[in-house]
Amino acid sequence: MTGQVKHSLTIAGHRTSVSLEAPFWHALKEIAAERRQPLSALVAEIDAGRQTGGLSSALRLYVLDHYRRAAHRAAHRD
Repeated sequence: MTGQVKHSLTIAGHRTSVSLEAPFWHALKEIAAERRQPLSALVAEIDAGRQTGGLSSALRLYVLDHYRRAAHRAAHRD
């Protein structure tokens, strides 16, 4: 994995910085594009739905879950 990259975002009206590895930022941008929404809106949605833990962890888990569900759907189409 590559080193972490820090991005500043506005979530729920306040500015915050989030550090993630570059592949996770790339994946989040892909997911936001698929959903036709800005990255900041996707991150705000994930932030609002998290139960515990930090935002960086919630974002990583969201990406993992997104691609696991996609792989599951693809496997059941065949």
